[in-house]
Amino acid sequence: MVLYNVTVSVSEESANDWVKYMMEEHIPDVLATGHFRDFRLCHVQGEAQGGVTFAVQYMARSVEAFEAYQKDHASALQAEHQAKWGSKATGFRTVLPLIAEGHPTPGFDPKDN
Repeated sequence: MVLYNVTVSVSEESANDWVKYMMEEHIPDVLATGHFRDFRLCHVQGEAQGGVTFAVQYMARSVEAFEAYQKDHASALQAEHQAKWGSKATGFRTVLPLIAEGHPTPGFDPKDN
């Protein structure tokens, strides 16, 4: 699986509206592609001055699902977000291939992953 993390700095005056938009429109649109099993929306502590920083994390169902999302949907969804928010919300994306999740496993060998 792949964790797709989008870190976004939002102007303070737009932060509440941005969260509402993400929860009611953008995140449901991303999940509706069928390529992600769930999401998390987090507030990043210690943000830079003049903005509020969030991390939106989507867990892709598989590497292939994430690649299909990137190929078929990402550009349009990112363009919609940019058109609505412009410079009020700027971000960067990080792709994190998953090694393990859940509870620690005794005897785990990282070479097996």
